[in-house]
Amino acid sequence: MTPLANLRRAVIEGWPWLLFLACAALILMTRSGGGWWITFPTAWHVPAADWINTGMDALVAGTQGFFRAISGGLGWLLSIAQWVLTGLPWLGSVALICLIAWQGGGTRLALICLIGLLYILSTGYWTEAMNTLALVLVALPLSVMLGFAAGYAAFQSERAQRIILVLLDLMQTVPAFAYLIPILLLFGFGPVVGLIASVIFAMPPMVRNTLLGFQQIQPSVLESATMSGCTPWQRFKWAEVPSAWPQMLIGVNQTTMAALSMVIIAAIIGGFEDIGWEVLSSMRKAQFGQSLFSGLVIVVLAILLDRITAAYAKRQLPTASFSGLPPLRFALSLLVALVVTIALGWIVPGVWSWPETWILAPANRINSGMQDFMIAYGGAMAQLKNTILFYLLLPVKLGFERAIAPFTWGFAMTPAMKTGYWVVTLLLALGLTGTGRWREGVALTLLAGFMFYGATGLPWVVFAGFVVLSAWSAGGRNVALFAALTCAFLLLGGLWAPAMLSVYLCFVAVTVCIVLGGLIGIWAAGSNTASAIIRPVNDMLQTLPQFVLLIPALMLFQVGDFTALLAIVAYAIVPMIRYTEHGLRSVPQTLVDAGVACGCSRTQLFWQVKLPQAFPQLLIGLNQTILYGLGMLVIAALVGTTGLGQAIYVALGKANAGAGLMAGIGMALIAMCVDRILQSLIRARMPG
Repeated sequence: MTPLANLRRAVIEGWPWLLFLACAALILMTRSGGGWWITFPTAWHVPAADWINTGMDALVAGTQGFFRAISGGLGWLLSIAQWVLTGLPWLGSVALICLIAWQGGGTRLALICLIGLLYILSTGYWTEAMNTLALVLVALPLSVMLGFAAGYAAFQSERAQRIILVLLDLMQTVPAFAYLIPILLLFGFGPVVGLIASVIFAMPPMVRNTLLGFQQIQPSVLESATMSGCTPWQRFKWAEVPSAWPQMLIGVNQTTMAALSMVIIAAIIGGFEDIGWEVLSSMRKAQFGQSLFSGLVIVVLAILLDRITAAYAKRQLPTASFSGLPPLRFALSLLVALVVTIALGWIVPGVWSWPETWILAPANRINSGMQDFMIAYGGAMAQLKNTILFYLLLPVKLGFERAIAPFTWGFAMTPAMKTGYWVVTLLLALGLTGTGRWREGVALTLLAGFMFYGATGLPWVVFAGFVVLSAWSAGGRNVALFAALTCAFLLLGGLWAPAMLSVYLCFVAVTVCIVLGGLIGIWAAGSNTASAIIRPVNDMLQTLPQFVLLIPALMLFQVGDFTALLAIVAYAIVPMIRYTEHGLRSVPQTLVDAGVACGCSRTQLFWQVKLPQAFPQLLIGLNQTILYGLGMLVIAALVGTTGLGQAIYVALGKANAGAGLMAGIGMALIAMCVDRILQSLIRARMPG
């Protein structure tokens, strides 16, 4: 096609985007005059936070006695679990846990548990780890029972299913800091608040897996139960639950991991002497060694709980090769192990309490090494930080027109430079459109405008219009309506400015993850050795508590956006690496062979065969990376970032439930909006 024909095609197919670009240009040219379309008027803000606080005050006044009674009961259960786990001799606890692991997965799993538990003992954090385990063991049954009830209710009623799924999205996307505030007001200060927050956070996986398990039941199973004359209760007990049981055990596994991941969040307001408090307190003191070793204790607990619960779930499969002892003999073996170890503990002091002389304490040496490193390379670290800040972070935040200044870039952006910037952008966009790639031309123009004005410099009408139009192009009317409601919530709630600061930092972090994570994923896809090296690193980054990721960045670069960027990238890069590798390795070999037969070079094979086939998986990785990045923003607020994360953290410090919930819901809506847009793109790219 000729360039003129391509231009006509662009006008016909892309007229909504061309109209948007024209309107955006007119709005930006009138930006200096101000107006409601440039800055959203504060008079239009809805005092929803005040309304929430008023309602919360009334709720607390009317129900405080009821919720404090629940708090007392849960606190009693937590105290019993804590007393049992910390009161047993260490050898008894190790023996019981290893026996439970052996019953689920055999000798290999028991050895893994033994090694992990010996590490915890050798670090001196045994009591703290047992307190954390007590919290998990109390939270887990509550999460499982409530999750099972909600999942079964969703299975029984489509209306209930729609409501429950929306609530699950909110529970998994609203930052935990946000809903800690109303829990704190209702249940009071103490470890029970962290326990309840853990239950809320850990329940969704159980709900989803319960629903999926019941949905996967074969109709023939239910028909057979009905034809056998089963009552509804008998059919539920003997047909439905056993059929859904394997999938439900997967939910128990994921719920366990989710409950454990909340321990540090719980430590912030719990006042509980657990491993989460150790990580948090060492982070506040900038003790990298202590925070690393205490954080690794959580990683070890996570691995052990994951392996044990996964082993018991695997035992339900027909292909399971290990069945363990019969229930009565297994219970008897646990009782014998307990009695023997308690008796040994009375006789041998070192069996009851781990001797202090056996505790390894390299944390102080690590701290000294970090200080020596800072003395030697502090100047280089500062130079790296300033380079990224001046040439990447500030342009995205403020735009080229404000970020390019003599103090940062060494010169000011003149009117001639601005004109040249836009002339080059338009010429490139027209060139792409003339070759038939009008979508790339529009994307280039949008990116150039975003970088010129910055996330905080764009008028709200332009940015909101872009979001709604993107949602409409990706998923149609319903997705566009959800995007419009999200923008309206942020604007009317007075959250637009902090939301743009969050968008700016998340945009930079995701871009870095796409580039760096994509390259690492490509490397891992092409090399089994690289994949074997990268896999445990990914596992560590995903199981290491988010707070711990802040420590090295904080010690090397102090507080600020750059430190937060490093922590967000470290946490959010894992999905991009994994889905890139998985997508490229999943390309059918027949397509690769066909490309080779056609004479494709390695570069052509990658760009023209493998990458297009892997694109749906890459979009899933991008989706997860964005959600991980948004989730880490709240944690990053601890090192001085601004945005919705900081608003939530400040509201927690003031016990301002309205402000915290508004900011948390705003962040959740952003995450859900991005998720719906990308899910629509993924569905459009999937074959069939």
